[in-house]
Amino acid sequence: MIELEGVPELIDPVMVAAFEGWNDAGDAASTAVAHLDKEWKGEVFAALDAEDYYDFQVNRPTVFLEAGVRKITWPTTRLSVVRVGGDKPRDLVLVRGIEPSMRWRSFCNELLGFAHELGVELVVILGALLGDTPHTRPVPVSGVTSDPDLARRMDLEETKYEGPTGIVGILQEACTHAGVPAVSLWAAVPHYVSQPPNPKATLALLNRLEDLIDMRIPLGELPEDARAWQLGVDQLAAEDSEVAEYVQTLEEARDTAELPEASGEAIAREFERYLRRRDGDGPAGGQPGGSPRATDGGDGSSYLRDNPGGRNKPPKPPFSPGGDDDSPGSPGSTGSSGEGPSPEE
Repeated sequence: MIELEGVPELIDPVMVAAFEGWNDAGDAASTAVAHLDKEWKGEVFAALDAEDYYDFQVNRPTVFLEAGVRKITWPTTRLSVVRVGGDKPRDLVLVRGIEPSMRWRSFCNELLGFAHELGVELVVILGALLGDTPHTRPVPVSGVTSDPDLARRMDLEETKYEGPTGIVGILQEACTHAGVPAVSLWAAVPHYVSQPPNPKATLALLNRLEDLIDMRIPLGELPEDARAWQLGVDQLAAEDSEVAEYVQTLEEARDTAELPEASGEAIAREFERYLRRRDGDGPAGGQPGGSPRATDGGDGSSYLRDNPGGRNKPPKPPFSPGGDDDSPGSPGSTGSSGEGPSPEE
């Protein structure tokens, strides 16, 4: 253990974690935690010892120059803390790192030790997987837990997944066995455009996290980046008739599956969210200059296809239509969860 700084007593802390690797398709989950850390100016207070958990031939250290001096950054998992102001201040403990190469049980126990010492009330683990979802529709985000009581209280799914798992699944089960409430939020990333970054999926995860912990999150430039990403993928799809046809097939399947939810409870839920945002107490997170609520698509048209206002688009991601090594269910694909479009935890 490497202690970096002391931590003051925290207020109703929630731990939010994400890990690069198998459970981070499009880098959507790790980017979400990085966004929180950047927007709220997180202060790192601890890091896990890289020697204990990482194979440096798999996750290599990097060398850089600082004021003419060569330094090394080792792959690890760092913990930082942010305090969100407003009428009801609250602390977040952000855990950001790389899926460990070994000793997963010790890794989880060390994180749970921090959670216990800091008085963490809830652990939220973010993940992203590859799925048969069209890039033109809102990103599906599933909230799941192993605790049936927590599932009922927070309107989540109780996990029924069986199969290979990643550190997200192991950490969630470790929390459950330790009596720490834990939730996993999973974003589905289109498998045919799986290369990072995917700001649209990151935005969807942050929106769902905002609802879960009832805290306004400043979004910064993320909504514009999501629009630009959408436009870039639209242009690539338009240049290839086979890809365009495939995307249309996915759209039809998605729309048909969601048709029963186009009324009733789903509409009531969205209207309640709108009222909460409208009657909210000021900017995001209670901080001056906070960003207004933005979604990852709504009806999949006006928001997603707005002109990005002259911003440079992120690099256009190459396509990898179905049947290649990046298809769902391929554990070896970069950023893939490996078990297809259903969240594992």
